[in-house]
Amino acid sequence: MARLRVLFESGAPEQIVEFDPAKAPFQHDGKPDSVLDVLLGHGVHLEHACGGNCACTTCHVIVKSGEQHLSEAEENELDLLDKAPGLTPTSRLGCQAVIEDDCEISVLIPRFTINAA
Repeated sequence: MARLRVLFESGAPEQIVEFDPAKAPFQHDGKPDSVLDVLLGHGVHLEHACGGNCACTTCHVIVKSGEQHLSEAEENELDLLDKAPGLTPTSRLGCQAVIEDDCEISVLIPRFTINAA
């Protein structure tokens, strides 16, 4: 079982999503097995104004731990992230950050987003 720990900068209670990667994709928004896909498939809201198509920054998350278990960021994701408020060295777009292993990852959902689409 993989585990995705979700922290909210807004102060909402932490949520833990345990899932079987073999049963993904869950929701079909974002790349299959992405942070966005897993969250939506388990009823955890993550804004995604572009439908998970890597065209905005509303699904921006900050990876607190487990970054090594995510796919590498591609150039188009990095270009968009430059526009995300609260950018950090471990920022990712939830629609593009694919969970590659049966592992534990912790992400922080920032309080503010900007729709760049």
